[in-house]
Amino acid sequence: MISVSINGTAKALAAPISVAELLQQMELTGKRIALERNGEIVPRSQFAQQTLADGDQLEIVGAVGGG
Repeated sequence: MISVSINGTAKALAAPISVAELLQQMELTGKRIALERNGEIVPRSQFAQQTLADGDQLEIVGAVGGG
């Protein structure tokens, strides 16, 4: 089991998973979001390759349209 922080809230995960798998669990797949892992932006093209580790701190923000 690993523990990560998502937007300041602790979340326990049964096993290390990729960023893409986390977003799928959070029902954010296909949404316009930006993700920062431990202070560094993760490009969307790297979501499937980035495996989360115990203690990772994530910030996830969604794009809002309007004018």
